[in-house]
Amino acid sequence: MIIGNDSQVLATAMNHPEVKNAAMKVLISPKEGWTDHVMRILELGKEGYTPRHAHPWPHINYIVEGKGVLHMDGRDTPVEAGSYAFVPADMLHQYRNTGEGVFRFICIVPKEGHIV
Repeated sequence: MIIGNDSQVLATAMNHPEVKNAAMKVLISPKEGWTDHVMRILELGKEGYTPRHAHPWPHINYIVEGKGVLHMDGRDTPVEAGSYAFVPADMLHQYRNTGEGVFRFICIVPKEGHIV
C-alpha cells in the first residue's frame, strides 16, 4: 500500500529545448508496485509549457491547480483546476500555463510512456 503527499516528492526539472519552466514529480510507478503505469504531476511555472509532441501511447490528465491551455487535435482549449482530458495515442498535444501562478496537472501514462 502506498499513501503519500506530493508535497514530499522532489520535482525534477524537465530539460528539453522545447520545454519552458516545467518540472515533474513521479508519484506511483513500477518502483512502487504499479507494474503497467506511472502517475506523475507536472508543474508548469509562469509562461511554462510542455513540448508540442505526439507519441504512440495514450495518457490521462487531471488539472489540479491553475489555468492553462491544452493544444490537441489542432485546437487550443482552456483548462483549469477540475478539468480533465484523455489524449489518444499519436495525437499532437501540448500544455501551456496561461495563469499568473503555477499550473499543475496529474498525468498517467503506461510505463513505456514515462520518459525522463
